[in-house]
Amino acid sequence: MDHTKNQQTALHTMALAALGVVFGDIGTSPLYTMKEVFAVGHHPLLLTQDNVYGILSLITWALLLIVSFKYVAFIMRADNRGEGGIMALLSLASRYAGGEPDQRKRIMMLGIIGACMFYADGMITPAISVLSAVEGLEVAAPQLDSWIVPITLFVLFLLFWAQSKGTAVVGAFFGPIMLTWFAVLGILGVININHHPEILKALSPSYAFMFFYTQPKIAFIALGAVVLAVTGAEALYADMGHFGRKPIRLAWFLFVLPALICNYFGQGALILAEPESIQNPFYHLAPDWALFPLILLATLATVIASQAVITGAFSVSRQALQLGFIPRMHVAHTSEKTEGQVYMPRVNWGLMVAVMGLVLIFGSSGDLAAAYGIAVTGDMVITTLLAAVVFHHLWGWSKLKTACLITLFLVIDLSFFAANILKIPDGGWVPLLIGLIIFTLMRTWKTGRRLLYSILKSESMELIPFIQAIGAHPPARVNGAGVFMTPNPDGVPHALLHNLKHNKVLHETMVILTVRFEDYPYTSREERVAVEVLPYGFYRVTLRYGYMDEPDLPRDLVLTEALGLTMDAMDTSFFVGKESLIASDKPGMAFWRKKIFIGLFRTAETITNQFKLPPNRVVELGSQVKI
Repeated sequence: MDHTKNQQTALHTMALAALGVVFGDIGTSPLYTMKEVFAVGHHPLLLTQDNVYGILSLITWALLLIVSFKYVAFIMRADNRGEGGIMALLSLASRYAGGEPDQRKRIMMLGIIGACMFYADGMITPAISVLSAVEGLEVAAPQLDSWIVPITLFVLFLLFWAQSKGTAVVGAFFGPIMLTWFAVLGILGVININHHPEILKALSPSYAFMFFYTQPKIAFIALGAVVLAVTGAEALYADMGHFGRKPIRLAWFLFVLPALICNYFGQGALILAEPESIQNPFYHLAPDWALFPLILLATLATVIASQAVITGAFSVSRQALQLGFIPRMHVAHTSEKTEGQVYMPRVNWGLMVAVMGLVLIFGSSGDLAAAYGIAVTGDMVITTLLAAVVFHHLWGWSKLKTACLITLFLVIDLSFFAANILKIPDGGWVPLLIGLIIFTLMRTWKTGRRLLYSILKSESMELIPFIQAIGAHPPARVNGAGVFMTPNPDGVPHALLHNLKHNKVLHETMVILTVRFEDYPYTSREERVAVEVLPYGFYRVTLRYGYMDEPDLPRDLVLTEALGLTMDAMDTSFFVGKESLIASDKPGMAFWRKKIFIGLFRTAETITNQFKLPPNRVVELGSQVKI
């Protein structure tokens, strides 16, 4: 009985923490969605009862079909050992390809594009969310209008500065605030619904169908703004590894969804009663005395909205790093209890610069809304395509069952995506440009690493003949163990050849170590290490990590004792190659991409830091490589 009670308490605690991190993005959409739908100059949508009912019906069923049905009911089941997000889905889908390089390449390309769209969304979300909250000053105190951008920049700086404190700390602090926020959303909505209860008729999908039937062109254009109501679904999926599926589902159905629908319908009732409130319907829901407290609460909520995307960006970046799509960089673990909670300084500060740049360039949430949506909807389309592979090939669904569900998802996703394409001239080009830059960098890094590996492999000697030659003409051996790291377990590491050439000695125990990163989140203790005994004191060791594991070679090499290889930590030296790259006219990659790759290579975190090697026991042996 106590155990069940404790489980329920833990579930509710995690649901509250998830409320503070996962739902910030979608939870602050009421700040700007209705305003943008009817914004003057964006499209000729008249403020009539039929149009308001049609828009509310579209928003309601977008929330139900995209978030509740697609993501919460289905996509969140496609977890990779508990982890979610576009990279986890990519790993699952790529398993189907097996040994088919072309098929695997197509799936990988889709996943990379999806990740790039996620990053673009992660840059726009904090900018538009915080701006829209601070713009409440236009309603409460118009004379403070010139302070909106400076206050927004200050709030954003505080948000990114706080990231190093960790998701658990931030989530625990934000949970009660978001609980208050959603309660206020619901209360403000219900109060205004009471003034016009007939508005609840718009819960019926018939109003959405009628809206499209009577005004197909205008309704299609309006989808570009309606999609603002569902932004945050991708962050919800990406953050699944932080909190788990059940707490997120509980928080969504019990609290978030009802509060959102109540608030949107409250805004609809208000603008029908007071058409002039359309300038900022959210803030006009509240009485004058509550405006400043509401602006403060909204600002805190939008900070949390940004938190959802930033946390998701950390998760996606870590997965991309381990899968070899971005250079090595420092990953700090911010929780002793939850392994998936991480902080990546370079990602954090890079996002901050990009977000602040967007605030300065666009200056208002209305202008930013034109740039918002295309990245989100593009990501949704890619998620659906990858999910189709998972449903059919990994879950064993029939082609008919898969086709029916995926067709439904694609009709919805492509409709929203097509509507957002119309925004490209007005700012929609921004996320596309951001995505293209990130895509180029990720593809360049992946291709460059593959090119460097093939060059080093072609220049290396085969390991077994080398060991046989050592046995025939043995050099001097010294006490202790020498661990030589290499990505190619069948070749002689360059560091070993350099050491033998210059020092003319070998260690008593010679370990050829290869680290592999698998396409699933975590490896068990049993599958972490493999040892192959070779002649003349040589050992071939493979360490395997999942893309969410924390690599720690000294810790994990202790596991070799059970497999017959014992090393004294104080008498073990680690030898790593340190390549100095030179761009050349060799085939394999364009010269300008080689220059970019070399620049990325120089900024990568050192192997010593990545694998937690003791610095006083690491020997780096350099060589020049022309690529």
